[in-house]
Amino acid sequence: MATIVHPTAFVHPRAELGPDCDVGPFAFVGEHAKLGARNKLLHHACVEGHTTMGDENEIGSFSVIGGKPQDLKYKGEPTRVEIGSRNLFRECVTVNTGTVTGGELTKIGSDCLVMAYCHVAHDCLIGDRVVMANYTGLSGHVKIEDWVILSGMCGITQFLTIGKHAFIGGMTGIRKDVPPFGIFTGDPATVRGVNRVGLKRRGFEGERLEAVLECYKIYYDSGLEKEQALQELDRRFPTQSDVRYFVDFVRNSKYGISR
Repeated sequence: MATIVHPTAFVHPRAELGPDCDVGPFAFVGEHAKLGARNKLLHHACVEGHTTMGDENEIGSFSVIGGKPQDLKYKGEPTRVEIGSRNLFRECVTVNTGTVTGGELTKIGSDCLVMAYCHVAHDCLIGDRVVMANYTGLSGHVKIEDWVILSGMCGITQFLTIGKHAFIGGMTGIRKDVPPFGIFTGDPATVRGVNRVGLKRRGFEGERLEAVLECYKIYYDSGLEKEQALQELDRRFPTQSDVRYFVDFVRNSKYGISR
């Protein structure tokens, strides 16, 4: 199947389209865009700026990928957006390019679902298999690690990190870093337990799952102060990889941990 560009679409002569792409009615592909194979732009979708995209992504109607950052310091520098493969961006999603002061890059991994009206601000780094439900907004410089689920209408403050396998409930306000493996809801975000269902779906079972459950019990429910709890986790689980990841995440947090 050859690349199809609708007669009403605009593809800049210097844009790069891989094989078997489908550019729908009134869609736009800018001069510096580079798209891999089998990407699909629905009607009125826009890919602009210095945006590089892998294969088999779908860009929903009225979405703008690679637009200018909403940062008054931005002066038109050629910063970048990098997107992996097999992502689905639904209607009216916005992904802004990076800024010079923020690393010059906004990056999204592969196999993500970004639902309608979500916003990914400048210099955000999103991992693989992330789900963002409708109206969720990431402020600048936010990092979302693999397998995170953000329910609808969540808001994340600048520079924060959400750890792997976390589940964020609807209308949650994230004002501090969110450690891996947990369920967090409310404004400000508060821990509700371990994301047990999600972890089981991803192969956590037996001693591995029990280690994560005990980790959360010690850190959140033991009554120990932060460093005391981390020291107890060091003593109890000196080599268990998931607990070590949790402990390192908490110790390396610059903005505090959601409690």
